[in-house]
Amino acid sequence: MPRPPQPPFTAETAALKARLAEDAWNSRDPATVSRAYSSDSRWRNRDTFLTGHVEIVRFLEQKWARENEYRLIKEVWAHANNRIAVRFAYEWRHADGQWYRSHGNENWEFDEDGLMQVRHASINDISITEQERKFHWPLGRRPDGHPGLSDLGL
Repeated sequence: MPRPPQPPFTAETAALKARLAEDAWNSRDPATVSRAYSSDSRWRNRDTFLTGHVEIVRFLEQKWARENEYRLIKEVWAHANNRIAVRFAYEWRHADGQWYRSHGNENWEFDEDGLMQVRHASINDISITEQERKFHWPLGRRPDGHPGLSDLGL
């Protein structure tokens, strides 16, 4: 089933695709997130390699079981034809109470229906204090008007 916007991407449609991905990930619902990917989607997430919806859903269930109070912002870095590169940051709290800000870059490749068929993610975690947090909206979608990564100096 097509997943607009579809390639080739413009600056506007690439930004919309990134925002839709951000919204889905901020839902913390693995089934919702997995619908944006082709059935044979291939991922590299840090040192983990995944293929297909079943592995993606399992991975996300485990991720959000340990990453509490997860809030994410994505920003387009570049786009061309059926590819988009984004940079992102997310904040989360470990069960022991320690806060982290995870920074990273993703390279995305889409099929003609707008489903992501390849995702490469490189991510670094930095421990932060609660006072250093910058993402304070209620869990779920980042509100319109909330600063993005560049606005926050990230």
